[in-house]
Amino acid sequence: MSLVRVAKDASALMRLAAEEVAERAETAVAERGRFFLALAGGATPKRLYLLLADPRGPYFTRVPWDKTDIFFGDERHVHPDDPESNYGMARAALLSRVPVRPEHVHRIRAEDTNADAVAADYERELRRTFGSKPGELPRFDLVLLGLGQDGHTASLFPGSDALDATEKLVLAPYVERLRTHRITLALPVLNAARAVVFLVSGAEKAEKVAEVLEGAGSALPAARIKPSGGELTWLLDAPAAALLGGAGARPPA
Repeated sequence: MSLVRVAKDASALMRLAAEEVAERAETAVAERGRFFLALAGGATPKRLYLLLADPRGPYFTRVPWDKTDIFFGDERHVHPDDPESNYGMARAALLSRVPVRPEHVHRIRAEDTNADAVAADYERELRRTFGSKPGELPRFDLVLLGLGQDGHTASLFPGSDALDATEKLVLAPYVERLRTHRITLALPVLNAARAVVFLVSGAEKAEKVAEVLEGAGSALPAARIKPSGGELTWLLDAPAAALLGGAGARPPA
């Protein structure tokens, strides 16, 4: 069962998302001493990161940045200075603006030309940081995800064999449509999180939002995000929620 919250517009959506991050961070540090966060890429999360990093805003001081470990849900197979890099975007919008410890930023080193080696390296980084043993899954406090117009999330695309992978924590699937590899956390890792939050904005996403949330047995990758022992929240703006009806609809916040 997922919680759906609808904001009246994109700005209100960013405030809902920032509040979610701040509350999860405060709770994690109070209960366990550290906050493990996995970031999403894309234009919508970028607006969230800028809001969190605003020193004049209400969220900057609420997140205990010195006790926060930041990971990435997925990455393009590019150099960190490439305009397509998720890390590069997050660095410019958030990481360079907040007092997070450099050793607590765990980027995917996608400049390596061997995508499988990149995935294996990031899996080692996950296990080292979380202290997880073979057979154990790291448990993020919060995973932020977006939704592609084809229903993909992270870099798990429709029809990909990566959707059924269970042995590895990090994968490097080749995406035929894009003619490139992507590096992504595996589905079991995403579903092991204490909380997963989808952040979706725009009318162009409305059809897939409705299919995932109200379609019977949807095969879309985003529909396979079902945290085991965790919470799933969909934060939508009104255009993205426009095709929801019945129990899925929520009044704008």
